[in-house]
Amino acid sequence: MKQHRTSLKDLADKLGVSIATVSRALRDSHEVGEAMTARVKALAKQMNYRPNPFAQSLRKEAPKVIGVIVPNLVTHYFAAVLDGVEDYASKKGYSVISANSHESHLREDRAIDNFLDMHVEGIIACLAQDTVDYSHYEMLHKMGEPLVFFGRTCLEDKFSTVVANGDVAAQEATQHLIDKGSRRIAFIGGPNTLNMVRRRKHGYLQALRENRIPIDRSLVICDKIDFDIARSHTVELLKSEHRPDAILAFNDIITYAAFDAIKSCELHIPEDVAIIGFTDGDSAAFVTPKLSAIMDQAHETGCKACQLLLENIAGESGVRQEVVPMILKIRESSEKQ
Repeated sequence: MKQHRTSLKDLADKLGVSIATVSRALRDSHEVGEAMTARVKALAKQMNYRPNPFAQSLRKEAPKVIGVIVPNLVTHYFAAVLDGVEDYASKKGYSVISANSHESHLREDRAIDNFLDMHVEGIIACLAQDTVDYSHYEMLHKMGEPLVFFGRTCLEDKFSTVVANGDVAAQEATQHLIDKGSRRIAFIGGPNTLNMVRRRKHGYLQALRENRIPIDRSLVICDKIDFDIARSHTVELLKSEHRPDAILAFNDIITYAAFDAIKSCELHIPEDVAIIGFTDGDSAAFVTPKLSAIMDQAHETGCKACQLLLENIAGESGVRQEVVPMILKIRESSEKQ
């Protein structure tokens, strides 16, 4: 059974004292003896009680607030998802507080702690790339805290999720590169611990298998999501004896790193190396040559995640998995003649 968030009444009932006594003890009031204060604080810690900072000043009109955790707010995708969350939340009378984990598990964990201390009504989250321990989310499940994942997810049996059909989109993009004559297609992705990476890599590999193109593991690079690291890997591939003639890039950071690397090696796009990237930004149409892109419907993802969360807050206990389809936009960077 899920636990509800511990209240002052829960502590008072457990100790057999009044709510006022518990409240005073937690505030170190001189009206409560040291022994009782120690008992109250010990039980509060044991039952994971968290004071509500809004409670006294906003008793009559407590704000309806949800928290959103994103790995990198600078990227267009996460900004667009947050925009979708805010749009939907606003229509339903909720405010949104966001936290940027900066791709750090520790910051992600801290953000959850902060949101709980603020008594948000629910949380929307996308995993940081180095998150492999999910105990902080297990804790939320035991507490009964409403939470929805988007993009990079975990514990799908416990929490609702909103993801894109990255496997299908990657297969479609790889097939396009094959149809245009490419045979040595590289995949440059993020950490294999992320299910989003695994889905997109699966679609890429599936296209190669269906076209009976041998899989060259040296062309599959899965490392940290970082511009400089992705650029370095791309340069290394392009300077190898059997360089790739096309690249499928995992997200916008890796896409533009690969794009820059190709140009720095004085190779031509798409004649020497074609490229398609997962990116939802308008900038894809403004670079030269214009970039073929697999576009997330990020705003819709944010709206859908918020809808699921508010339904959860309202009492809907079912776990749902929603898929938002991606759109392959063909431009100049993959159109080999």
